Amino acid sequence: MTHIKTINTETLRDWLETEKEVSIIDIRPIQERAEWYIPQSIHINAYDKLKANDKSAFQGLHLQKNIPVVVICAGGKTSLIGAEILQNQGFDAYSLEGGMKAWSLSWNTAKITFPNFKIIQLRRTGKGCLSYIIVSNNEAIIVDASLSVEVYQQILEQQNLTLKYVIETHIHADHISRSKQLAENNTVPLFLPYPNKVTFEFEPITNNTIFELGDIKIKAIKTPGHTLESTVFLIDEKVLLSGDTLFTNGVGRPDLKANNDEALEKAKKLYQSLQTLLSLEDSVIVLPSHTSQPVDFDNQPIQTTIGFVKNNVAMLQLDEKDFTDTILQRIPPTPTNYLSIVELNLKGDFSDVNSIDLEAGANRCAIS
Repeated sequence: MTHIKTINTETLRDWLETEKEVSIIDIRPIQERAEWYIPQSIHINAYDKLKANDKSAFQGLHLQKNIPVVVICAGGKTSLIGAEILQNQGFDAYSLEGGMKAWSLSWNTAKITFPNFKIIQLRRTGKGCLSYIIVSNNEAIIVDASLSVEVYQQILEQQNLTLKYVIETHIHADHISRSKQLAENNTVPLFLPYPNKVTFEFEPITNNTIFELGDIKIKAIKTPGHTLESTVFLIDEKVLLSGDTLFTNGVGRPDLKANNDEALEKAKKLYQSLQTLLSLEDSVIVLPSHTSQPVDFDNQPIQTTIGFVKNNVAMLQLDEKDFTDTILQRIPPTPTNYLSIVELNLKGDFSDVNSIDLEAGANRCAIS
């Protein structure tokens, strides 16, 4: 019997990070692939054949025998069948342990550097969650922590940074927030936008709260709409951490945890908040909290500018009524498990939660 080789997500992440040659074969049904996928992967319509243990599932697939092949499915079971077939055909084939569910926590980084500060963008590559470490004069603030606490700790230690605060743009609905744990582990204040319904202690962020970090100042700007507490952060007048209010190609959805009337009211608030942001200098760089595409291992920050979105995101050129009508007509499907995730983020206790199952799937925060 063939010993089927497997690979974990950390190893595959390292391979992609170091640009090792690898063929990644996605055998999920096409509708699952359309939701989210691993960068560089190739989709093969082989799922039904593999379920039937059909040895011809990969017929017509041309791969180089000297390059490792990683087969992926949703949970790491059907991919075992695929890896075994490819191994028997002479390929150095592996099944990805835990499949796309496990891949959800994989990440990579990109960096933007300015004369007196830098920003590290941490990206959950499959899920599209973006978090940030702002650094000035060896002091750091972490924003919207969505990865395991160990990832941030490792970067803080490697770069000899002193964590000063942990902050959030809003209460998230698609991932478990690691901010409370991060603040507790480092004995630093946790700042959250106000008003908000969390059941644990925090320092409130109000309009125009100023965070001093090293040689720079970071100003909070209230932007209700996506959620009522949504807040963005203007760093040194040069960079806007725009949360889920403004994306590189769209805006935040206003309908979660809202009935139709409440969604309309939130859409109106979102319009007004966006007008505030569009009045900033055109050169201000926009760094959102999510992207709707899988994030390549290319070290390129996911960013845009106020000037670019003003001219290229059509709905930002509409008046209030047309904007709200358009937004409410384009609401995407409701995110999986979002109510459970919000409730957990309000409680701040995830000790008995399987985060991989809970967070599986792409984010659906944006309307474009």
